[in-house]
Amino acid sequence: MALYKHGHHLTQSHHEAFDTPLTPGTLAAYPGVYRCIVCGDEIGIAKGHALPPQNHHQHAVSQGPIRWQLTVCAVQR
Repeated sequence: MALYKHGHHLTQSHHEAFDTPLTPGTLAAYPGVYRCIVCGDEIGIAKGHALPPQNHHQHAVSQGPIRWQLTVCAVQR
């Protein structure tokens, strides 16, 4: 789970990007922290960079496939 100290730097959003699970290797449309919805592994990634490939980390067969989901979006002004 992503951690933070200063909550006043964060704003809650209901944007659909936070609800969309992504497959390994997908280009990140938004910069920020992505979390595997199956195992909880988190990564930081820049906009336009590919999410880690399938071999970045492994799941047991019973867990199912790796799926990344945007957790925190970095906003550039």
